[in-house]
Amino acid sequence: MSIEVGSKLQGKVTGITNFGAFVELGEGKTGLVHISEVADNYVKDINDHLSVGDEVKVKVINVEKDGKIGLSIKKAKDRPKRPQRDSRERTESFESKMNRFLKDSEDRLASLKKHTESKRGGRGAKRG
Repeated sequence: MSIEVGSKLQGKVTGITNFGAFVELGEGKTGLVHISEVADNYVKDINDHLSVGDEVKVKVINVEKDGKIGLSIKKAKDRPKRPQRDSRERTESFESKMNRFLKDSEDRLASLKKHTESKRGGRGAKRG
């Protein structure tokens, strides 16, 4: 079992600190799951998510030259891939986007002029 970046492994939590959890990966190797890599949401107290002795699935996210292994629990979860949008679906040409923008812009400008002129007295207002 080689420990390489990107590989998913099964491990056992051997220790918990306020900044993360140490996970034994086998072959005497231990890695650290930083508190930010435990769950998708904010983790205030790691003890709410993990306990010593828990079996966890982890993904290796980095291996330092000095042998330190960075792990992630949240990245190890198998998520269904989002369906990619079909590129032919809703393709609008630049010209049609520009025409729509110009029409909207002219409508807004006309509305703005109409409302501001009436508040200032407009063109035909008499001064007394």
